Amino acid sequence: MKYTKLGSSELTVSRICMGCMGFGEAGNGQHSWTADESVSREIIKRGLALGINFFDTAIAYQNGTSEQYLGRALRDLARRGEVIVATKFLPRSDGEIAAGISGVQHIERMLDKSLKNLGMDYVDLYIYHMWDYRTPLYDIMEGLGRVVRAGKARYIGISNCFAYQLAKANALAEKEGFPPFVSVQGHYNLNFREEEREMARLCAEDGIAMTPYSALAGGRLAKRPGETSKRLEEDSYAKLKYDATAEQDRRIIDRVARLAEKRGVSMTEVSLAWLLAKVTAPIVGATKPHQIEGAAKAVELTLCDEEISYLEELYIPHKPVGVMAQNTPETADVPHVWSAEK
Repeated sequence: MKYTKLGSSELTVSRICMGCMGFGEAGNGQHSWTADESVSREIIKRGLALGINFFDTAIAYQNGTSEQYLGRALRDLARRGEVIVATKFLPRSDGEIAAGISGVQHIERMLDKSLKNLGMDYVDLYIYHMWDYRTPLYDIMEGLGRVVRAGKARYIGISNCFAYQLAKANALAEKEGFPPFVSVQGHYNLNFREEEREMARLCAEDGIAMTPYSALAGGRLAKRPGETSKRLEEDSYAKLKYDATAEQDRRIIDRVARLAEKRGVSMTEVSLAWLLAKVTAPIVGATKPHQIEGAAKAVELTLCDEEISYLEELYIPHKPVGVMAQNTPETADVPHVWSAEK
């Protein structure tokens, strides 16, 4: 395994981050294909043995059971100071807004609940899961600043945002003395490269780490056409993101398969090696131990410029999908309260 600093932070992370969305009590959230606690523990144990020290979860994953599984496994299998744990918080709910719970209060409540799930005193990285259009940005940054000052989070990150939103947030942080976002977790892989328009440039200029999710496009970049799996068949969210562009994406998947065969490696290794050339640490999920082994191997594979061009040249721009398409100002009751003005 190889390691690097997470953006401008002092966190040293493995180049592969284990994504824990696939862990949790089946039927206790939006997914039916998740790994139960014994399998999750086995995957985490194997990941640790391979040198992975960076783990990403969220309070939204299977109603907190992903956090619980991860916390219990790390407590038994690792020393707290030797692993980097990230979790995420959701926007305020309708009920919280109606009850007058502020953005600052919401963040403190959400983190306290996550820490209880994890069985930890702090998280290394606390991530703003998706933009909250109904809560002022000032309140979000103040709330995150408070939990950092309280020692409950070491650094903060953001997910599912546009480049202009990240730039505004960090400009406000600099102006008001709040901690800045040191990482961004966006949707980025060979089949979906829209982060290259602006986000990648912003991160390169400002020293912000990119830790993209859906690194293998919900498993599509790891399987040859015709191959399937329970996740490919049952992951409705991944279908929402990729079914509409399946035909154009298949041409890229074919090239991944051909290059993998030529190099004598797996499609997982090729797909992740391409992404590793672009970002700090892709988030790679697993529901079986062998899947995390393939991800770890990718760190040792280097693609030449000609191979990278071969994988990239057929890409056709995509429309926003998933959270970035669903979470918009138009869907919020108050569309423009994210303004930096207090």
